Amino acid sequence: MYVVVVIGSSESAFDISQEVATVAKEVHIAARTVLDGVFGKQLAYDNMWLHPMIEGVNEDCYVYFQDGSFVIADIILHCTGYKYHFPFLETNGVVTVDDNRVGPLYKHVFPPTLAPWLSFVGLTYQTIPFPIFELQSKWIAGVLSNRFTLPSQEEMIEDVETFYTSLEASGTPKRYTHRVANIQAGYNTWLAGQCGCPAFEEWRKQMCYDTFKRRLTQPRSYRDEWEDQHLVLQAQKGFIKFTPNQVSDRYVSQ
Repeated sequence: MYVVVVIGSSESAFDISQEVATVAKEVHIAARTVLDGVFGKQLAYDNMWLHPMIEGVNEDCYVYFQDGSFVIADIILHCTGYKYHFPFLETNGVVTVDDNRVGPLYKHVFPPTLAPWLSFVGLTYQTIPFPIFELQSKWIAGVLSNRFTLPSQEEMIEDVETFYTSLEASGTPKRYTHRVANIQAGYNTWLAGQCGCPAFEEWRKQMCYDTFKRRLTQPRSYRDEWEDQHLVLQAQKGFIKFTPNQVSDRYVSQ
């Protein structure tokens, strides 16, 4: 059995680590940023550890972490995300990728000087992706069909510059420009407002928050075991309006 080092600590890295842990001797996750106090042996696992980021690797397979600890690894898996790359896109330098920042983009979607004819869907990450992608798509479709109006080019450029300045002031690296983890609720609400769509229901926000908490305390079973059945019932009732009339009345009666 192998000793595996996984570089990365986002959702996919943890999912992969959990799968690997079922067949590996040991799994060691190297994380750039994690919550305080969670380094060390991981809850519910006998063979999984979380470490700070890797400091170095030598030819004898020693992997050194930034806290001075080390392991002898058989395999290193890179689960470090994606790099944006658009070789097919010719904008004469109007839109560039700089340290994984695609820009300048108004609200992660429209380049001010090329709007509305060029737009991007799905650049944001560390979020619940599909609701955001749907809202971005509705916004773009509405702008292209003249149902929604964008601000002036000057206003969009000013907004982008203000956003970049705020990231710099907070010490956020360029590569995290499209990370919306802590602001996704506000971003979703803003997009919904642009589209004339209802804001996300409270049950949906609460379900997301509860799932995140369960993932920390029940890493092996958070997808299969939950105690928020009341939120599931609210979701079922909300979905009825999108289903055919023959849907069972049992959801309404519960």
